[in-house]
Amino acid sequence: MARYSKKSQDTVGDALHREKKGTLRSGRSGKKVTSRKQAIAIGLSEAREKGEKVPDAPKRSSSAKKSTRKKATTKKAAAKKGTATRKRATTKKAAAKKGTRKSTAKTATRKRATTKKAASGRAKARKTTGKKAAATRRKSSTSRKRASTKKAS
Repeated sequence: MARYSKKSQDTVGDALHREKKGTLRSGRSGKKVTSRKQAIAIGLSEAREKGEKVPDAPKRSSSAKKSTRKKATTKKAAAKKGTATRKRATTKKAAAKKGTRKSTAKTATRKRATTKKAASGRAKARKTTGKKAAATRRKSSTSRKRASTKKAS
């Protein structure tokens, strides 16, 4: 049993001729049709409008239409959320950095103060050790002198 009537085949053929000639235009945008498959689809659509024997166009279920819409909206919403969270994260990071700058400045001044104290303490220790070493040298030299004088006498 034939799925398409002879008249519908002529309508599709006519659409293909117009596509080859360059005069076939798409319905919605009005752009020139360059695809052979699109030309066939337009011819079948025209045949359906005329009431010729052509199988019904494949129907998308209403749930499929809804699901594509939902996907698109969820993608957009997710994209918006992503940018919003990124903005918030960057502002939080900036605030955290500012806070750390202050705290690092304070700790740096504390460190400097402690290092100065430590350095001054080390210098004092060096002085005292130098004095102690000199005193021990003097003691040892005097004890040597005594020993040498005792041996001589």
